[in-house]
Amino acid sequence: MGTLASELRPLARDMANAPRVYADANIPAGAVSMMRHELRWDVLFVVEDDALRRASDASHFSRAIDLGRTLITLDRDFLDENRFPAALGPGVIVCVCTDERTLIELLRHIDRDVLGAAANETCSIAGRKLALTSDVLRDRV
Repeated sequence: MGTLASELRPLARDMANAPRVYADANIPAGAVSMMRHELRWDVLFVVEDDALRRASDASHFSRAIDLGRTLITLDRDFLDENRFPAALGPGVIVCVCTDERTLIELLRHIDRDVLGAAANETCSIAGRKLALTSDVLRDRV
């Protein structure tokens, strides 16, 4: 067993290129676990932080900007450009779906076709908002 730093160094190296995500309280814990373990994203989940779990939408938006994390939510209020101007932040993705299974499929799509593409500099989510529905999954077939 090494030092804390030596134990964490490989994890930090693996996470260096991972999408940095801010998951609000509307995202189910199972989906957050999937983002972390299957997709290997660096996810800040507000439910795990007592100070953030009951914060307002405006606070979540500001915190995501401050931390440079893409906000992922099920809350359509974030599509309101007057309250949450896309140009200010590192990106907002609103998933519009009715169940966790569909959400997980949308997250896989986001990893493959949105955030993964952004990491390869072929597109960027910064300063943009996306509303994704299960229609994008059907369109892939």
